[in-house]
Amino acid sequence: MDNKPKVVVIAGPTASGKTELAIELALNFNAEIINADSMQVYREMDIGTAKPTPEQRRNVPHHLIDVVYPDQEFNAARYREMALSLIHDINARGKNCLVVGGTGLYIKALLGGLFYVPPKDPELRGLLKREAEEKGLRCLYERLARYDPEYAVMIHPNDRIRIIRALEIYYLANKRPSELMREHGFNQCPVKALKIFLYIDRQELYDRINKRCIRMIESGLIEETKRLLIKGYSPELKPMQSIGYRHAVRYIKGEWRLERALELMQRDTRRYAKRQFTWFKKEPDMIWISHKSKDLTEKKVFDFLDK
Repeated sequence: MDNKPKVVVIAGPTASGKTELAIELALNFNAEIINADSMQVYREMDIGTAKPTPEQRRNVPHHLIDVVYPDQEFNAARYREMALSLIHDINARGKNCLVVGGTGLYIKALLGGLFYVPPKDPELRGLLKREAEEKGLRCLYERLARYDPEYAVMIHPNDRIRIIRALEIYYLANKRPSELMREHGFNQCPVKALKIFLYIDRQELYDRINKRCIRMIESGLIEETKRLLIKGYSPELKPMQSIGYRHAVRYIKGEWRLERALELMQRDTRRYAKRQFTWFKKEPDMIWISHKSKDLTEKKVFDFLDK
């Protein structure tokens, strides 16, 4: 008999309607929600991360939101540890569990474990950081794309931390990160999971993304970013380099006009959504369902939980 706790994963690209669907499912199936968005773990970063509203969080318990401050480290290993503990706690209280988000690495780590990577090498990391400063981050990203194009497509060209770490792994392990991932197999699954990916027409998604970015600006993203800077959070911090915040910083510094910041924020969000599609297409046992097919999604969830 399989005594593993059951988990329903609702994944999908940004702006696909995951939050709204998950809340509806949680209310219908007596469930609580565990966040799987790597940006929503940060406190004081609400607008640019599109966190569920206070009302939504009152209606359905949400976990792993507002876990750390922007200058504190949070990674996939810590996510997996905390999420598994929550899953067992939720299950022990007789409730169902939904894991909701678009960060593929967090979902993969939760369901399959983490592959071994060499420990950090301060000297090598220092060399790579200096090279990024002298030659530009684009140079390092292009090198990673030559060494490991499969892994590079998963990383944003502006994600300094992950680019440097990927190159560090490549040099220390003498293997491509994507090769290490394949060797691992990600078969250390401590739960029984139903994995659903919300599919949405590309043009409709891009329209949604463009409108969402406008709403974020109108809702106070610039002011939120200013508050973070005033509190002393460096624009070089990983969360401050994420989409929306880095664009707001360039506007605040007077480097871009607001129209330019918005335009590039929309473009980069569309590109991020494209990378999410690429990532989840490679996920085994992922069921792709149109975001409009709520009845089908509910049936899949009911059949899974009723077994």
